[in-house]
Amino acid sequence: MNAPSGTVYIVDDDASLRKALTRLCLSQGLRVQAFPSAREFLESLVPESPACLVLDVQMPDLTGLDLQAELVARRFQTPVVFITGHGDIPMSVRAMKAGAVDFLTKPFHDKDLLTVIRAALGKDSSQQSAHAERETILRRLETLTPRERQVFDLVIQGLLNKQVAADLGASEQTIKVHRHRVMEKMGVPSLAELVQAAVKAGVLTV
Repeated sequence: MNAPSGTVYIVDDDASLRKALTRLCLSQGLRVQAFPSAREFLESLVPESPACLVLDVQMPDLTGLDLQAELVARRFQTPVVFITGHGDIPMSVRAMKAGAVDFLTKPFHDKDLLTVIRAALGKDSSQQSAHAERETILRRLETLTPRERQVFDLVIQGLLNKQVAADLGASEQTIKVHRHRVMEKMGVPSLAELVQAAVKAGVLTV
């Protein structure tokens, strides 16, 4: 199996566990950054992708759940894997509702943690790819003239050229020209792909 790529951020106030988790991740070819507290992690945070956060729940000062809430508030989407020796059902439900990938209770098997880490890295990689694609589409949308954007908005709703022409008070031939330019600027060869781009950019819901 190919070694998963990515960075694992470990936040745990237990020095021995932090060291053991660091060794485990390094043995799998992963980059690791370890922190003894949630506050130190927040102060040093430099987003890197793909990545995941292996986070202890019970820590002094700022708990793991507090850190998760702060990351959500800052719009960080790095997947979180919680580890705890004192977990309970309400705590795990809260963590999962806030977007945690998994909630492992100590003691856990190394292979179980590695499986979850791989899943988390895969999730982050997919999220980042989708975000990059969305940003590209939005940049292309910004190159459309006001008239081309009107044509775009009507075409992705399924209107025919003659219907768009009637709506905009233009000739069908003029709409064909605008539509061709829209397709060129958006970098898509077909109406289906134009609609898919609109969905990915969040300007069309299905």
